[in-house]
Amino acid sequence: MGSLFLFLSLSFIIIFIIHAIFLGINLIFWSTNGLQVLLLKMNFIETIYYSIYLKWILLIDVLWLSGLLIFMLKRKHYKTDPELHYLRYDPIEEPKICVIIPTYNEEENVKNVVTDYINQKNIESVIVIDNNSSDNTVQIAKQCGAITITKKVNKGFADSCVIGLFESLKTNANIIAFTECDGTFSAYDLEKMIPYLNNSHIVIGTRQVQVLTEKGNQNSMFYVWGNYLLAKLIQIKYFSLLHLGIVQLTDVGCMHRCIRRDALEKIIDQFTYPGTKEVKITANSGLFAIFMTIIGIENNLKIVEIPVTFKKRIGVSKTKSDKKIRALRYGFTFLWYILRH
Repeated sequence: MGSLFLFLSLSFIIIFIIHAIFLGINLIFWSTNGLQVLLLKMNFIETIYYSIYLKWILLIDVLWLSGLLIFMLKRKHYKTDPELHYLRYDPIEEPKICVIIPTYNEEENVKNVVTDYINQKNIESVIVIDNNSSDNTVQIAKQCGAITITKKVNKGFADSCVIGLFESLKTNANIIAFTECDGTFSAYDLEKMIPYLNNSHIVIGTRQVQVLTEKGNQNSMFYVWGNYLLAKLIQIKYFSLLHLGIVQLTDVGCMHRCIRRDALEKIIDQFTYPGTKEVKITANSGLFAIFMTIIGIENNLKIVEIPVTFKKRIGVSKTKSDKKIRALRYGFTFLWYILRH
């Protein structure tokens, strides 16, 4: 079914482009030859009847819709095992939370972020994974009470995240949380995220609720809709006719998330190539959030997305994702990864 999903997705893009070109050409034709068309007294039905190109386009549309129908029917019972994919209640009686914070030159933010999380209830530890910063990020994090792991080489955000996951399993935590060090997330959101782990394995934040976002944050209209459309593509990828999919997503890039320890132990080795510490995704691709989500879904982990608060970034983006060209590159990278995995 993965091949059919890939074929339908790529062919949809091609068909969309064909439709847009055909419509554009005809609009130009009607605007320049409208009087002649009126004189010939050809109506819309006659135009369709005599247009060979439009007939081919309609035939392609019918074939694509037939493929979509086959995909939907084959997914009627996809991921509907009552033991794996439906309601469960497995409460965490004594939450012990380990918070992972990847950093790179965040000396102006790290004190507030680390302190914010350390002061929350049920925090067992805060681990800062530093990506070879050239400023005082590590020293400040230590002073605030964080466990610090300093990398000698900058291997990217994804590498820091995976190192953080392995380090978290060395603690006594039964819940592992991710956040970022740019000041955009609020530690108090953990209080509403953790209870959902009683019914799921992973809780993911979404930054798409306007009333929970600070005006002027980096999620412009371009990013909001890009994240939303890619999130829905993942939802379609794991589509089930009975319940519209095993997961409901609106935001692919949110790194404020939590996972149960037992669930992490189940998937931890799938982040790296066998026998190595090399992460399976490109270091600076920005893919880690999607990567983790897809690994979770494909291993039958139950994922719930809930709204979280989202504030303006302090400082500059280390990935330069606030630049339109770089954001487009990230978007196409995300799209291709979702389609082929």
